[in-house]
Amino acid sequence: MIQENKKNSGTWKKDLRLYIHVPFCIRKCEYCDFLSGPANEKNIKAYFEALYKEIRSYKDRARDYSVSSVFIGGGTPSCVDSDYITNTLKELGEAFDFNNDNKLEITIEVNPGTMQVTNGSDIDRDKLIAYKKAGINRLSFGLQSSHDHELRLLGRIHSYSEFKENYRIARELGFNNINIDLMSALPDQSIASWEETLISIAELNPEHISAYSLIIEEGTPFYDLYGPEGKSQDRLPSEDIDRLIYSRTKEILSAYGYRRYEISNYAKEGYESSHNKAYWEGVSYLGLGLGSSSYIENTRFKNTRLLDEYIEQINSNHNNIMSTYSSSKSHINEFLLDKFGIRRDIISLTKNQQIEEFMYLGLRKTEGVSKSDFLNRFGLSMDELYNDLLVSLSKDKLILIDDDKIKLTDYGIDISNRVLAEFLFE
Repeated sequence: MIQENKKNSGTWKKDLRLYIHVPFCIRKCEYCDFLSGPANEKNIKAYFEALYKEIRSYKDRARDYSVSSVFIGGGTPSCVDSDYITNTLKELGEAFDFNNDNKLEITIEVNPGTMQVTNGSDIDRDKLIAYKKAGINRLSFGLQSSHDHELRLLGRIHSYSEFKENYRIARELGFNNINIDLMSALPDQSIASWEETLISIAELNPEHISAYSLIIEEGTPFYDLYGPEGKSQDRLPSEDIDRLIYSRTKEILSAYGYRRYEISNYAKEGYESSHNKAYWEGVSYLGLGLGSSSYIENTRFKNTRLLDEYIEQINSNHNNIMSTYSSSKSHINEFLLDKFGIRRDIISLTKNQQIEEFMYLGLRKTEGVSKSDFLNRFGLSMDELYNDLLVSLSKDKLILIDDDKIKLTDYGIDISNRVLAEFLFE
């Protein structure tokens, strides 16, 4: 198990989260704009060999960090042979120091329909057994709906019955931390249909439910149909229906013992996603693999999105120092050095940008943001900087101000994009 590969030295280390991108899927969904697509075994093998090399490059550079969560996403990580996942976790265990306090969270995204029985072999069970043996202790099922007609509309390759079978086996094998992704505001979706999905999933009693609203992204088949110029845009729910969906989601899931801890995320007590919270709380995270994003020491960057370039650059074993890195700092953190020339969009955040992110990411959490944390981090008073805005938003019942905390109201959550944009300086 990955937890046993490394022991903490007892010295204090910086918290770090890891994201691993697996950019492969059996078929791209109609709404998806993620960096993913089908691939043959040759390309999959070449990709993972390059990924292992990228991971190994951090072995001597990550000594100041301790990893407390790993998220393997995509794409569809469960569509590749489990040996690739097992080997990836083994490489991570050799290169990084993992938190040994029994709170290490290791998640993999799994899609029903990618773990089918083939030639009489119980592939789904075998994959899940391999994941568990490798140290994975949290599964995230990409379900989206309990209605097969909605799954077909989205371009999903599974049925609801296939999901339930995968879920049953996962429980049988002892996975006791499971998330299920659901998607609302689908074309022609009714409130009743959404409520049926919520209730069906809540009665399965997973530890975590992510309830997202469909976003129509440019460059997808859905954009052509339902975008501003699409002939079927009137099939999307109205803004009022979308708000009602948000309201009913909270009501129904609360009745089943789920607490909303972020705009789109609900969990049983003690099962909030440690990895996801890092994104909203400004904890450093390192993305490994094609197109993955990182945030280290107030610096953001991404890996190249071109598969051939990613593989070629790593295999050429260039020891390039980050030539495009620009910062006013005279000292560059060794951890930030680009060994292969695969990083893109490198941004060293200004103080104003850090403040913006503290507010609009932190306010996604239902517990909100802390004035004292803001003061300690930036040496500024939140009240002085945002006084007029805070008064206005409070008057409009969009935020609550409670001593040290500022958080969105339910109404503020309903129109969160508008509210959070108010905290941008430009």
